[in-house]
Parts: sequence; C-alpha cells; structure tokens
Amino acid sequence: MKTLHSVHATHSLGYHIIFCPKYRHQVLKDAVEIELKRILAETCKHYGWTLHELKIMPDHVHLFVQCDHTTAPVEIAKTLKSISAVHIFNKFPKLKGRKFWGSGLWSRGTYYASVGYICEDIVRQYIQTQKDRG
Repeated sequence: MKTLHSVHATHSLGYHIIFCPKYRHQVLKDAVEIELKRILAETCKHYGWTLHELKIMPDHVHLFVQCDHTTAPVEIAKTLKSISAVHIFNKFPKLKGRKFWGSGLWSRGTYYASVGYICEDIVRQYIQTQKDRG
C-alpha cells in the first residue's frame, strides 16, 4: 500500500470491507460474479479509490480498498453496495424476483477493518514515549 499525499495531509489508509447479500443467498457466482467484479472495480476507479484485492464468494464479498483521508469506510461500502445493486438487478432482473422480492441486494451489516503497516503495540509505545524523545 502506497503512502498518498495531498495538499495538507499524508496518509496511508486501507480498509478490509466485507458485505453479504440479504439472507446470505449464494447468488454471487457465474455471470453475476463476473459482472459484480467489473462494477466494483469501475466504481472504485471512478471515485479514486485503489482496489488492491477483491474476492467474491457465493455469499459474500471481500475488498481491500485504499482511499484518501477524507473518505470514511462506511461511505465506500454504501457507495459500492448501492451502485452494484442497481447494476446487478438491471442486468439480472430475474434475480430480484426470485430471491430478493421487494428488497435490496445487500444486507445492512458490513464488516470494516483498517489495514496498515504498524501494529497497535508499536503505536501505543510510540505515543507513550513521546516526552522521553525530547
């Protein structure tokens, strides 16, 4: 993961994000998987997010995304889920009628984890020893 620079900030923010279709239906396979990969990659590129890794399982999606310091991980997930649901239901209309009648594609829950180079213990030690450094 690269360190990014903007006018007033230097940052290296990456997130591991996982989300699932409603009811954990195993629908993310075959043509749906291929289309979803394309949509997620294009959306990340459009918003300026770097998609380092993407793995689509039949009942969930794993992403490793890097973004700027002004973008919250919840914003990334909401954007990806919203745009991909519209595209998937437009491309596969039978999917909505068969498995997701009257509801969206994605469950409300999402897993977020930060990804970085420094572990928690080293950050704690660095902060605790600041006065000692003079």
